[in-house]
Amino acid sequence: MTAPPARDTDALVDPVAAAVLACPAVSRLSAGPYGTVGTYLPGRRVAGIQITATEVTVRVVAFPGPLRTLETQVRAAVSALVPGLPVHLGLDGLDVTGLDAAGP
Repeated sequence: MTAPPARDTDALVDPVAAAVLACPAVSRLSAGPYGTVGTYLPGRRVAGIQITATEVTVRVVAFPGPLRTLETQVRAAVSALVPGLPVHLGLDGLDVTGLDAAGP
């Protein structure tokens, strides 16, 4: 068994965050229920993204819609930048801002 290819995981955090935020189903990144998901970079923290040599963890708040759509969009966006690593996706809530509370 060979070791996984070396990656500069810190350098990938911002591009992965931008790719996830560009997904139409994603409202924003989330640090998770206890605020533990994120990456510390010099002078700042990127919430909702953790990349290791063996996996990628992404936590988001999504717009209402099919969960499969959210999953497909996020996995495709992350896999394009970090191929070969499993993507763990967590959904921390729905952004219902602007929806009519009374409904149809």
